[in-house]
Amino acid sequence: MSFDSNRLVFPKGNTLSTFFRKLDKLFFEGEGNVNIMHIGGSHVQAGVFSHTIRMNLLSVYPTIVGNRGIVFPFSAAKTNNPFNYKTTYSGKWKAYRNVNREIPFPLGLNGMLVVSQEEEASITISMRNTNGQAFDFDRIWLLGYTDSNNVKPILHTAIGVNEGIYDSLSKSYVYDLPSYIDSFDVTFSKRDSVWEPFYLRGFILENQLPGISYHSVGVNGASVPSYLKCELFENDLSFIKPDLCIFAIGINDASGDTFDTVVFKQNYDALIQRILKISPDCEFIFMSNNDSYKRHRRRYYNNTNGILAEQAFIQLAEKYHAGFWNLFRIMGGPESMKNWETNGYAQRDKVHFTTQGYKLLGDLFFNALIDAYLTYLKGNHIDYGHK
Repeated sequence: MSFDSNRLVFPKGNTLSTFFRKLDKLFFEGEGNVNIMHIGGSHVQAGVFSHTIRMNLLSVYPTIVGNRGIVFPFSAAKTNNPFNYKTTYSGKWKAYRNVNREIPFPLGLNGMLVVSQEEEASITISMRNTNGQAFDFDRIWLLGYTDSNNVKPILHTAIGVNEGIYDSLSKSYVYDLPSYIDSFDVTFSKRDSVWEPFYLRGFILENQLPGISYHSVGVNGASVPSYLKCELFENDLSFIKPDLCIFAIGINDASGDTFDTVVFKQNYDALIQRILKISPDCEFIFMSNNDSYKRHRRRYYNNTNGILAEQAFIQLAEKYHAGFWNLFRIMGGPESMKNWETNGYAQRDKVHFTTQGYKLLGDLFFNALIDAYLTYLKGNHIDYGHK
């Protein structure tokens, strides 16, 4: 491992100044809500990596808890759920993901959709508030709809029942609550005798208080084109309007024998333009791919595309005046994944990390981000910690 490589590099000299100024406003004046979106594949869906960064950021000032942000009922999609919140379901749900070849219904920002047409269908979401950090909320956006608005989602909480208000433009329901909660159930009612399919893209949980909101978006196996297939991506992104987007997409793009870096960068160009359309001032950090291996006939071979992806990310960071976090070099470069596996930080597939490994990555990235912020503060002669 190369700790000397653990820093944010800015190939064009930009230091995320717009994002850091918003942090200043929050830290020193207690105003504003800073939105960060971390988007990727299985590394992000697992939740440990992104939640470690989230908790580290909130530890800077324990009173700056922002919105919990976007969540998804992964259990209804029969896939792994992040550990920091629990989801359960009843009834039959059909799942669609942005990694599927055929997607018959529009997907949103989460890159997943669950559909049910049953009277018994329900979804339960509950926060697992750990380390003394509560993620309570008093407003819920349910991202979902039916074709003719015949089936309506009903919110059940400890403080009562709420039918919500439907917004046809955003294909979502909003539920404003009189006090803070940390869990809820959703059931469905019909207006006539016919049950129509309900298309659920997820939830956005808000508390409308100043703070940092860290939105984690990840789908196992996702590549950049996977998110380009999401028709309602901008629709759902408009609820977040990120100030900073952390890109962690690329490990699946570069997994094959023929990795075209030109196409890879073009796909990123298309995705970035869709984000800037909704949030023109958004700034970006690109994470390189981790070192990884391919399996062929029971043997593992190092994926040499890691170096090609590294150079592509550097070029993207140059083009968009963005930050670059070189995980590939932090790990130790080519074939370093074996060392991480030996030391208990990587799984046997030599692609994914263990829980301990993801926590380490979260700590490393947080340290690099905070170091860049402190450098910005010193350069602007700001006395950190004093208003």
